[in-house]
Amino acid sequence: MKLYSYWRSTAAYRVRIALNLKGIDHETVPVDLVKDGGQQHAPDYVAKNPAHLVPSLELPDGTVLTQSLAIIDYLDALVPEPTLLVTDPVKRAKELAIAHTIAMDIHPVNNLRVVQHLSAEFGAAADAKAEWMRHWMKIGFDALSALLEPNKPFAAGENPSLADICIVAQMYNAHRWGLDLAPYARLLEIEDGCLALKPFADARPEAQPDAA
Repeated sequence: MKLYSYWRSTAAYRVRIALNLKGIDHETVPVDLVKDGGQQHAPDYVAKNPAHLVPSLELPDGTVLTQSLAIIDYLDALVPEPTLLVTDPVKRAKELAIAHTIAMDIHPVNNLRVVQHLSAEFGAAADAKAEWMRHWMKIGFDALSALLEPNKPFAAGENPSLADICIVAQMYNAHRWGLDLAPYARLLEIEDGCLALKPFADARPEAQPDAA
């Protein structure tokens, strides 16, 4: 398998964690989202991912999967253990709600291309872009905090799940953009617990071959 990834991409970070948790061997192919206008716009890459985004996962037969949650769902079906989503319908829905709060509510408005558009079309300065990022993360984290399972080692229970994968990747972005995390002790606790595990630690942006 080939994972087309960018070291700072939170969506790619999610897939890296999942691949590591599943113990799936893969080759990382860096796609620099900022160099020369963004390698994600190169015709050969767009042929793989028409959305001009990372990650993309290329299977041995040449099939290319896109969208981080869809890729993780595929990996969970391909290698069932350890499972990333429980089978109990209610608990599963709660795990998905945590993941979707991040991947569908926070991340889309914190995406690199959104920040670039703020500069290009509206002249937003660096401090304004940082405030934009923090604003939407705070709203999302406030909602997220109410969804977390209390008194458990991980976000939704006793084992790492899709919820934790999404949290850890988004927490990297929160640290990067200077969000005040003092009100989010539970999220920090989950982050610390996950990063103590090798599959999470090895997926950190700083550990990637293309890290600047």
